[in-house]
Amino acid sequence: MRHRNKPWAAEEIAAHPQYIVPQPSGNKGRWHHFFGNSNPLYVEVGSGKGRFVTGMADENPGINMIGIEKFDTIIISGLERMIERGLKNVIMLKEDVNEITSFFGPKEVDRLFINFTDPWPKNRHAKRRLTHEGFLQKYVEILKDGGEIHMKTDNRLLFQYSLQSFSEFGLTLKNISLDLHEDGLEGNVMTEYEEKFSSEGQPIYRVEAVWNGREDE
Repeated sequence: MRHRNKPWAAEEIAAHPQYIVPQPSGNKGRWHHFFGNSNPLYVEVGSGKGRFVTGMADENPGINMIGIEKFDTIIISGLERMIERGLKNVIMLKEDVNEITSFFGPKEVDRLFINFTDPWPKNRHAKRRLTHEGFLQKYVEILKDGGEIHMKTDNRLLFQYSLQSFSEFGLTLKNISLDLHEDGLEGNVMTEYEEKFSSEGQPIYRVEAVWNGREDE
């Protein structure tokens, strides 16, 4: 996907370190100290323009919300949303999700969200899917025992793949929906893609996967 060039974005991001936190590895294992409270820590990978993370923070003042998005030209929209709303319980990291264990300590995260990620449909690209076992291994390192991964997508094949990947990895599946907006979900916060696809009549698939740790831990 091509993103419209915004040459001013990097400078604007650097000017707001309270919202787009630089060098997040310095807060690894200390995010509750950063936010100044002991509220649950929620993380979204691939946050795009930040609609979900800002919406979650706005509707749930009792959580700390962190979004991860690596592209300047996209994350700048999330910055604008945070500035406009003046939220104190949400930040974003301009980083690559591949490095997620560098930013969060063991069992530090309560919940992780994967929303409308690139399906990478070709089999040779399976390792790039954010629900591939390689990513799951990183997620469970930072998830608390009993922590959850919540996933939403419009792509049926990716959803099928993810259900199997979660299950084979040892996560417990619950609240599986094959048409989220038909089933209804109290407190659902939509993303940009979710609004677009659902308005076109496309079913939205959703699942919650629970990590209960390993017996040898």
